Amino acid sequence: MKETIFKEYDIRATYPTEINEEVAYTIGRSYGSYLQEVYDLHKCVTGHDNRLSSESLYENMIRGILDSGCNVIDYGLITTPMHYYTRYVNQARGIMVTASHNPKDDNGFKFSFDEYANARGEMIHDFKKYTFQNQFLSGQGIREKREIKEEYLKYMQENIHMHDRKIRAVVDPGNGVTTIIVKECMALFPNLDITYICDENDGTFKNHHPDPAVEENLTMLKEKVKEIHADLGIAYDGDGDRLGIIDERGNFILADKLMIIAIRDIINKVTNKTFLYDVKCTKALEDEIIALKATPYMERTGTSFTEATTKQKNIPFGGELSGHIFFNDRGIEICSAIYDSLRYLEILSKTDEPFSSLLKNISTYLSTPEIKIPSDNVKKFQVVEQVKNYVHEKKLKASEIDGVRVTYDNGWALIRASNTGPNITLRFEAKTQEFLTQIQTEFTDLVNKLNQ
Repeated sequence: MKETIFKEYDIRATYPTEINEEVAYTIGRSYGSYLQEVYDLHKCVTGHDNRLSSESLYENMIRGILDSGCNVIDYGLITTPMHYYTRYVNQARGIMVTASHNPKDDNGFKFSFDEYANARGEMIHDFKKYTFQNQFLSGQGIREKREIKEEYLKYMQENIHMHDRKIRAVVDPGNGVTTIIVKECMALFPNLDITYICDENDGTFKNHHPDPAVEENLTMLKEKVKEIHADLGIAYDGDGDRLGIIDERGNFILADKLMIIAIRDIINKVTNKTFLYDVKCTKALEDEIIALKATPYMERTGTSFTEATTKQKNIPFGGELSGHIFFNDRGIEICSAIYDSLRYLEILSKTDEPFSSLLKNISTYLSTPEIKIPSDNVKKFQVVEQVKNYVHEKKLKASEIDGVRVTYDNGWALIRASNTGPNITLRFEAKTQEFLTQIQTEFTDLVNKLNQ
């Protein structure tokens, strides 16, 4: 087992070369032992997505957990948000077999040790160290199989307050695991007229890559929205915790803009007027929060970190450019793309205006998409450290909560090491095209030089 499969907030790599059934057994044995030895917890909840390798990895992972003497509540094939919900209803920690939005040949494990979010940062490093010591408990845990669908549907129905407007939408689950539940969720609300595409449960993701944060993956959705004159289009990632939205004109709405719509909707309904976003988000979001006389809170990228902060500080809403969105204003928060999409449908149901109108009067900036420069999992961190040195030498204003985000009077530049793949991620934003080109050229050239 390679140490490099342990990332900043999960375990993830290619199957079967780096993650296989033997690795799954070891991870399960270690997780069950660690829960008992470190946290004095003797049960956990488990689930898996619909990737072709997931069921086999899952069975071996559970065998490892049981051999540690830890009990397992087995929910089988579920979305990651459904898994989060099982943690809540059982007041238990859990481990999920999934590689989220990664390519079909990848797989991995998302797991928790506290009540806030998935393991992250030092939690992962400590668990990795424990795993490689290879000194696990032995026992005979009990496996109990349960279902969560009906309880989960009830949660959805009770926490969405749809108005009377009839809405025509297109939903693209990307052949991911949301295919097992999304139609039943949407059918709870009579005002929704839903057309589905890519809705076959198929772990090869045969139609397109299951990452709705990347516009090129939404081509089919755009075409269908325009074809049937839908009010909006909705896309989910492979395990159901990332959301993408296309407006009625077929335009892709980045998640940081979606966050503005949500904050405008809830600002007068919440007591704590602090709103969280990650370092990759547009300054238009910060501008809007300040204009609403609320408090912006910028956090490092990574759903485990942003979700944990949202819960720990009882922030009513937060999100990331990647499409992870946290509505934390109505009871429990489970980072569910289906729930998030229903909240946006609810917002739309309260107006006769098109979805695009919900973004009127926001600050205007020119932004690049995320730019990913391939770099191996060791060198990428070294390059970012060298970029920090460059920024220090030039005495530029910068935040280093996640890589380095350089802030100018009329724009910003972000350079960070990806925590989910062998890449250095860059993003740039400015008031003018001239300045955007200037800072993009400066830092892209620098990273390419350092990355040689």
